[in-house]
Amino acid sequence: MSLWHQTHNTTTMAASFTKFCSQALTIFLLLLPALFSQSYAGVVVVYWGQNGGEGSLTDTCNTGKYRIVNIGFLSKFGNGQRPEINLAGHCNPASNGCQGVGAGIKNCQSKGIKVLLSIGGGAGNYGLSSDADANSVADYLWNNFLGGQSNSRPLGNAVLDGIDFDIEKGGPFYAALARRLSDYSKRGKKVYLSAAPQCPFPDQYLNGALSTGLFDYVWVQFYNNPQCEFTTGNPNAFKNSWNKWTSSIKAGQFFVGLPASSQAAGSGFVNPNDLKNQVLPFVKGSPKYGGVMLYDKFNDDRSGYSSQIRGSV
Repeated sequence: MSLWHQTHNTTTMAASFTKFCSQALTIFLLLLPALFSQSYAGVVVVYWGQNGGEGSLTDTCNTGKYRIVNIGFLSKFGNGQRPEINLAGHCNPASNGCQGVGAGIKNCQSKGIKVLLSIGGGAGNYGLSSDADANSVADYLWNNFLGGQSNSRPLGNAVLDGIDFDIEKGGPFYAALARRLSDYSKRGKKVYLSAAPQCPFPDQYLNGALSTGLFDYVWVQFYNNPQCEFTTGNPNAFKNSWNKWTSSIKAGQFFVGLPASSQAAGSGFVNPNDLKNQVLPFVKGSPKYGGVMLYDKFNDDRSGYSSQIRGSV
C-alpha cells in the first residue's frame, strides 16, 4: 500500500470517528434533560374509600393517574377493641361485604401501583394505650391485611403493600406500632410505612413515630392549617414548613398533601397553576421530594385536579 493510501485511510477513519463522537455527544445532550428530570420526577398519591360515588378501587387504578393509593380508613382500633374498617358507601365489612375490594388491590398491584391501608382518620374510635396495645394492633394488621394468616381478612386474601398513619388522636404509642410493623418486613415482603401529619411541626400525635426514622413516605397535610398552607400572598409560610419537615424528619420521601378540590377541606386548596408555577419548582429542590398527595379520589373526579398537574409533578 502506498504512503498516500495509508495517509488517506487514516484521515478518513479519524474523520469518521470524530463524526461518531459528535453524534453521540448530541444524543447525550438531548437525553440529559430527560434523565435529569426523571431523577426528580414525582408521583400522585390519592386517598380512596370514603365516598361510594368515587368508583371502585379497580376504576381508580385503571385511570393511570395515581402511583400509590391509600385505602381509608381502619377507623376503630386499640384499647382492646376489635379493629374495624370503614369504607363508607363502598361495602359493609360487618357482613364480609368488602372481600371484593381484594380484587381491586390485586389489579392495582399488577400495574405497579402500591396500595396501603390507612389507619385513623379525622373521625372514628381509635387510640393506643400502651406498647403492648400497639403490638397487638400491629399483629392484627399483619395477619388481616398484610403477609400473615387469618380466617377473617376483611379485604380477602390480597396482601397490601403497607400501612398509612393518618393519626389525629390517641396517645403516644404510635412509635411502638411503627417498630412492630417494620419488624414484620424481615419476614419477607417489605411493609411500607407512610404518614400524613398536619403541617405545623412537630405533629402532635405522630412526632414519636416519625422520629423512629422508619417511614418510607410522609405526605404532609398542607390544609386545614392556615399557618403553614401555601397562599400567593404569603408563600414563605408554606416554604418554611416544608423546609422544616424535610430537614428534621428522617424519611424516604416527602409529599405535598393537598385537597383535590376547594370542597375537600376547610382551607388549603391551591390553584393548579399556582401549584405548577410556584409550589412544585420550590419543593423539587429537595432531594427527598416524592410528589403530591390528594384528598381524595371523589373530589379529584369532580375537579380534574390530578389531570391538570400530572405533567408537572
